Amino acid sequence: MVAAVIAVSLLSGNCIAFSNGDVQFWQTTGTSFDLNKDWTVEVQENMKFRQGAGHLYLHQTDLGFVYKGLTDWIDLGFNYKVSFGKVGDHWIQENRPHVNITFNGQLGAFEFSDRSRFEFRDKEDREDLWRYVHRFKIKLPCEFTKFKFRPYFADQVYLNFEGQTFEKNRIYSGVSFELTKNVESEIYYVWQLRKFDGQWIELNAFGFTLDILF
Repeated sequence: MVAAVIAVSLLSGNCIAFSNGDVQFWQTTGTSFDLNKDWTVEVQENMKFRQGAGHLYLHQTDLGFVYKGLTDWIDLGFNYKVSFGKVGDHWIQENRPHVNITFNGQLGAFEFSDRSRFEFRDKEDREDLWRYVHRFKIKLPCEFTKFKFRPYFADQVYLNFEGQTFEKNRIYSGVSFELTKNVESEIYYVWQLRKFDGQWIELNAFGFTLDILF
């Protein structure tokens, strides 16, 4: 984590907001607890810093209810996310209810999850739209140290139902680990390609996730 922050700091002087090749830092903290044997409540706070991780430009709060009562390998999520993004000197709000269908399984010794997300984006400054987000994540069958460091890879694709269909793609590589029995964390790197004002913009982000389980 320290190495990632140092690397971002060294690059911060040459980065411009939404410039091609911007280096960012993404931070997510969350918690979850079981209502009963079938339902789980999840809450996440997400913050993103651009221009070499020096400027906060996105803050999101996501509340979800996950139903696990169908089978052991299907999770259904019903979420509501409130997002505030900085445009110029102003913060723009977006309300984003979304439904998630996640298939969990194994390929030999590899664990994987395949999630389909359907979002309704109620934007303050633009027309509303629907978006489909698909994420495939696979964990390697190896663990290191008592903290159970486990490498993983993921690919996430964003498709709009109207207008510009293919919006962006993210490729993740990282490690998950357990700080304690009830505290899980991830450190990752993500490469993103996004179409913005008719041009493809690339960014690189270092991320840190902390989840507290009850």
